[in-house]
Amino acid sequence: MRIKIAFTLLALMWILLLTRVYYLSIKSNKYYEQIAEQNSIKSERIAPVRGQILDRNHQPLAVNDLGFSINIKPHIKKDAELNSYIEHIVSVFPELNATQLAKNYRRLDSPYHQDFVPVVEFLDYNKTLTRYAQLELNDAISVRATSKRLYPYGDLASHIIGYIGRANLKDTEEDPTTKLTNYIGRAGIERFYNDDLQGIPGQRRTRVTALNQRVELVEQINPSSSDVMLSIDLELQKYLLEAFGEQRAGAIVVMNAKNGEILAAASFPEYDLNPFVLGIPQKEWDELINDIDHPFTNKLVNALYPPGSVIKMTMGMAFFNSNLFNAHSPILCDAYFELGDRKFRNWTDKINYNMTIVDAIKTSCDTYFYRGAYHVGIDRITPVLERYGFGVRTGIDLPNEYVGVAPGKEWKRKRTKEPWFQGDTINTSIGQGNFLVTPVQIAKNTAIFATGRSVTPHFALRVGEKELVWDSNDTMSESEKAALPEVRRGMWAVANEPGGTGFRALAGAKIRLGAKTGTAQVVGISQSEKVRIKEEAMEYLNRSHAWITTYGPVEEPQYVVTVLVEHGAHGGSTGGPIAARVYNKLIELGYIDEKYLKTTKK
Repeated sequence: MRIKIAFTLLALMWILLLTRVYYLSIKSNKYYEQIAEQNSIKSERIAPVRGQILDRNHQPLAVNDLGFSINIKPHIKKDAELNSYIEHIVSVFPELNATQLAKNYRRLDSPYHQDFVPVVEFLDYNKTLTRYAQLELNDAISVRATSKRLYPYGDLASHIIGYIGRANLKDTEEDPTTKLTNYIGRAGIERFYNDDLQGIPGQRRTRVTALNQRVELVEQINPSSSDVMLSIDLELQKYLLEAFGEQRAGAIVVMNAKNGEILAAASFPEYDLNPFVLGIPQKEWDELINDIDHPFTNKLVNALYPPGSVIKMTMGMAFFNSNLFNAHSPILCDAYFELGDRKFRNWTDKINYNMTIVDAIKTSCDTYFYRGAYHVGIDRITPVLERYGFGVRTGIDLPNEYVGVAPGKEWKRKRTKEPWFQGDTINTSIGQGNFLVTPVQIAKNTAIFATGRSVTPHFALRVGEKELVWDSNDTMSESEKAALPEVRRGMWAVANEPGGTGFRALAGAKIRLGAKTGTAQVVGISQSEKVRIKEEAMEYLNRSHAWITTYGPVEEPQYVVTVLVEHGAHGGSTGGPIAARVYNKLIELGYIDEKYLKTTKK
């Protein structure tokens, strides 16, 4: 019995031993092969090249300038050794600063990084190519091909295109791709479409020796990125500065009224985009942000203004939607509207008769809208303002679009904790008080009267091979649709009939337009002031903002041109000639058929 037990134990030991030998020699072989494979295969992510931004005719607005970076091997502890490499670099490129190169190295070198350290981020391709070999002879120095974002036209369309800047720690945590590219979109289209422009990293897998020397390429997946084509026409965009003339600050929007494509838009003054790519000097930055005309602010979507009289068409629609009035209802237009002990004055005291919406728009009569708003009330007005695009985002493809303010009881209660007064309604009726808008909101609103539909203003036509589709909708009630022809008649009269507030200012336009002017006060006027001081006599910053918004040709509305001139004093006389010049350029560029010219069509 004991012998059987001993043989059994011996057999079990041999079985266990053979099992262990089998596992080590056969089963675990694959596991160790995988480890060995991992040790011999080096995987690298490949940074994508940022996509281009193009205008509608494939003209480049943002491209990548080819060049080289200069890099020094990592983990150099001795200053003497580092200085010897830097001295060699400076001997080849005397224009470089040795002290700055050393600072760059010490700042970027890390014990956790094994790659060469960039000390010169970008050098011009042609300048470097002839001296390339002199640096490559030194094994501690690496010259690598790279690219830098370039904006060929400097400040042109700067607030639309935007710019890229160096990625920070937060950026790299939120988007690992920026660890490879080192850059991210900071403003404008560069920011809004950053993911598409930045692209997707590639990957390279190579077999290496124990000394990390490359043996063979195992696999390579190339990176990819997308170009973004905009609706901007470069030639028209260039012309906007000429059309704006000597005015200091403001904005212009030129938009297709039927589909929301923006053919050109500008926020003035503009600023050069290129210094932001590698880091703008502190002095230039201070000058930019301290400029009284705020060139760094995108006035198209990131500045708010009282709209003044350019909202009177929408206010009329609020009256008609209430069913208390219709487009033919006569309302008194006179020198002032009295509410309690306060007189709300008309902009002119030379009119005194009952008028319909046609003459109210043509003459921009304030008291017509005071009386209408008083009877309709803010509770019926605010929802219509929002439906026509005020107090809500337009959906434009630019970052951080401002919402603006379409005033109402709820808004005031939340904002100021104060009740709504009837005087607030009166101020709102002519685009003053707390009413605030952006130029793009006014352009979108004007397109509704031009076509009867609400469109989404936008810049991008195509991202990569994908053509973008933008929303549009029918926003009018039946009562508003019935009133639309009369509202259009009023806008036609503004530009084409003597007495219209834009008649003289728009006379230079070669086609017939529908228009509305607006003068938005930026300072209050005392009730005790009998005769208002002329705008021209005021200090510049106290002058009213000048608005004009237009569509044309009136026979078949195709385009909207909205102009805002900060502190321009008079909407018609200041903004009208600018809008007229833009329409004439649209004709010259072939966007508007010559059959609509005043000389050929009655």
